[in-house]
Amino acid sequence: MIGVRPSVPLQAPEPAWSLPSGVRLSQWQLEVISGLLVTLPVFLQAPWVRQAPFSAALFTAVLFCIGLALEHQSHPRAKHLGALVVGFCGSWLAGCLFWGWFRCHPVLHLPIEAIALPLALGGLGGRWRLACGFYLGSLVGTAATDLAIAATGVMPLWPQVVQAGPTQAANLLQQAAQQVLQPAPLLVVVLSAAALLQLCRWLWQQGPTARVFAAALATTLTVDGLFLLAALAAPRFSGLI
Repeated sequence: MIGVRPSVPLQAPEPAWSLPSGVRLSQWQLEVISGLLVTLPVFLQAPWVRQAPFSAALFTAVLFCIGLALEHQSHPRAKHLGALVVGFCGSWLAGCLFWGWFRCHPVLHLPIEAIALPLALGGLGGRWRLACGFYLGSLVGTAATDLAIAATGVMPLWPQVVQAGPTQAANLLQQAAQQVLQPAPLLVVVLSAAALLQLCRWLWQQGPTARVFAAALATTLTVDGLFLLAALAAPRFSGLI
């Protein structure tokens, strides 16, 4: 009939936690890469920022260009890796800014780490959802750590540790770790970790982007736990700090 167009089935919008249609992932691929990216600042960024914060911050541009170049490749694995690297740029830049110039002010840690939060929330439902999921997972892990530090009463030691010499810093770290292991603070840490791990388990079932979020969050908690153990043994290895 004239004036009648064939009906076109409407497509439901894709959930924010899923990936675009037709994209397939290797099992554990994104999760493993996300975990490795979370640990990278511990070994690379921390010593770099301590010696040359400005160049470390400028390296964000290099990471961003690498991420964009990979994301524009036709191979799915390269595209996924590129998206994760772009998300990692937000965490890297925030870490450089805080530890390079504001490390003596722990109250500024979380606001600086959240510098890309508006972009991450806005892009969670678009093509950069993997990048946003990684950044948000890292940010939630950082927020949980900061809240635990404040709740356990060791926050006042933070400025002292970053300004102290190697031996004094090691002793202060051990003091902070021992304070965390007291019954009340330890209960706070255990309950918080249990709640976050339950969140990770739930997210793991929600799709690839949610699993990236969960992997970044779980790795952050693991690194914090290892740091606590290292702080207990810090005086024995003060020459390495």
